[in-house]
Amino acid sequence: MYIHVGEDILVRSKDIIAILDKESVNSSKYIEEFLECQNDSVVNLSKGSFKSVVITSKKVYFSPLASGTLKRRTKQSVTHDY
Repeated sequence: MYIHVGEDILVRSKDIIAILDKESVNSSKYIEEFLECQNDSVVNLSKGSFKSVVITSKKVYFSPLASGTLKRRTKQSVTHDY
């Protein structure tokens, strides 16, 4: 199943490693270091400030959608897979 993470981007739910909210990203030095190392694979989907970060096996997306919204979408996709 695919999850809409912002703009016209769909990500396979099984490729999602983590969904982080903005506060977690801004308060953790480790996450900031990780994102700096992944600079080439970061895709900013928000026109203003981002609300969440979606980490996949190949890319990191800065999403304009809240982490709670994305989490609900992943749970809905799991129930539809059966």
